[in-house]
Amino acid sequence: MERKTAAVIFGGQSSEHVVSCMSVQNVAANINEEKYNVILVGITEDGHWVKVDSLSQVKDDTWRESKTGAVLSPDAKEKCLIVTENGSFEKIPVDVVFPVLHGLYGEDGTVQGILELAKIPYVGCGVLASAVSMDKLSTKRMVSGLGICQAAYVSVMKAELKDMDAVIAKIEKEIPYPVFVKPSNAGSSRGVNKADNREELVFALNEAAKHDRKILVEETIIGHEVECAVFGGGLREVKASGVGEIMAAAEFYDFDAKYYNAESKTVVDPELPNGATERVREAAVKIFNAVDGYGLSRVDFFVKADGTVVFNEINTLPGFTAISMYPMLWEARGVDKRQLIDDLIDHAFRRYER
Repeated sequence: MERKTAAVIFGGQSSEHVVSCMSVQNVAANINEEKYNVILVGITEDGHWVKVDSLSQVKDDTWRESKTGAVLSPDAKEKCLIVTENGSFEKIPVDVVFPVLHGLYGEDGTVQGILELAKIPYVGCGVLASAVSMDKLSTKRMVSGLGICQAAYVSVMKAELKDMDAVIAKIEKEIPYPVFVKPSNAGSSRGVNKADNREELVFALNEAAKHDRKILVEETIIGHEVECAVFGGGLREVKASGVGEIMAAAEFYDFDAKYYNAESKTVVDPELPNGATERVREAAVKIFNAVDGYGLSRVDFFVKADGTVVFNEINTLPGFTAISMYPMLWEARGVDKRQLIDDLIDHAFRRYER
């Protein structure tokens, strides 16, 4: 069987750049080499695209030194990477792309748009689902008609912070302290802070504004913090994994608690109050379908003491790091990383068969 060429894109310009560099190590190492010839393409934090010769260069963090450029051509007749070096270039045909990109400029529909123009099959959600799900405010509005509980929230624009007193008054009128403040477009809890009073709220708003011009201020939900993985879409049935619970070592599951605090733990198939597990799984599928998801997503919830399920957010390109919940939840169902990645790539081709 002739091998197909799979381009794996990682890095990116978002605040989750370092997470992508961890995720790609698991993805690339588990692609079936008998079926695919893998080409690694890294995007530096300032947006430079380079061809990376080996996974070892990602592991030792020397890949950014590559002198070989590699960009996707949007030309649908070419379906290729344009690789440049020393003033010359070549076109490498590409059969499928796995965009292992988290956050802005990768998980938000931008790269997906290039791939749609190029008509190259790719893993994961399309432009609409990626864009809507990346923006927390847009996701809340999309989910509001599904009958699924969400945290009360107030939206704030960065420009409004010029009159901080008015912003504080608007928030305090709607939501009691403590509140969580988040950039609308960011992932891995970047720019997220908890505020117990006005002083902390001012700090949190300014921090969130460093990441996005739209800010989400939410009520605090007390309960189990859980996640559910979904796979499928299109003509294929959407399947939900079991549920995983996060035991954060910090006050909440911020970036450091996720990736640098060994005390943070995840528990697969926890016992949740009043049979909430099935309601979480059902809600995850509903939300994935509502945003027109395809391929994969991880849907996050809170479960209150009485079993009430509260939607938190959806991630259309969840992490594939050694501690990431998405692959962990499927492994608990007997689907190892190698099989999962093979299934995801296979599903990418199905989008274009239709």
